[in-house]
Amino acid sequence: MAQTLSLFATRLYRAPLGGRDPDLLRQELADACTMLEQEDVAGRRWCRENGYKGYTSYASLNDLPTRVSAFGDLKKRLDRHAARFADDVGFDLAGGKLKLDSLWVNLLPPGGIHTGHIHPHSVISGTYYVTLPDGASALKLEDPRLAMMMAAPTRLPEAALDLQPFVFLTPQEGEIILWESWLRHEVVLNRAKAKRVSISFNYAWV
Repeated sequence: MAQTLSLFATRLYRAPLGGRDPDLLRQELADACTMLEQEDVAGRRWCRENGYKGYTSYASLNDLPTRVSAFGDLKKRLDRHAARFADDVGFDLAGGKLKLDSLWVNLLPPGGIHTGHIHPHSVISGTYYVTLPDGASALKLEDPRLAMMMAAPTRLPEAALDLQPFVFLTPQEGEIILWESWLRHEVVLNRAKAKRVSISFNYAWV
């Protein structure tokens, strides 16, 4: 009997942040992100010098969970989700553990993008979505086999999601999305009339 197997799955985890008063925490984080954009002079300078349209604290602040209590609360909740995802993908941590080693905010204005990239030196990466106005950018994910497909035909539009070369996800406010850090992804053009606010993070295996 003929059989077609699905091998080497790429897993993606998405869930509401959860915990106590998640909407209140989301508003506190929104206020904190706005504050950082206004006060982080080094971050704004890095964005100007590197042609980043909008604001990110990626290159300027590495202590957000201890700098602002709302980020500390967020970290505790993210730790629980990261542990669940690690179980989902069957990680054998061999006595080690997952550690949140970076967390940064992103304020993407209308017309802003974040080009395709991966997160080296990490094992789990993800984003928590704070503010998503109507028309806000989708998250675009790339099939990691794409560079090796050579002469393969394109996929039919109605082909299953796990066969498509690119998948576009529309996040929801208050949601987290996690993936393994080698998965190439990007944020497409923000067509909203307001800023798209998110908080991204990496977990290392230590």
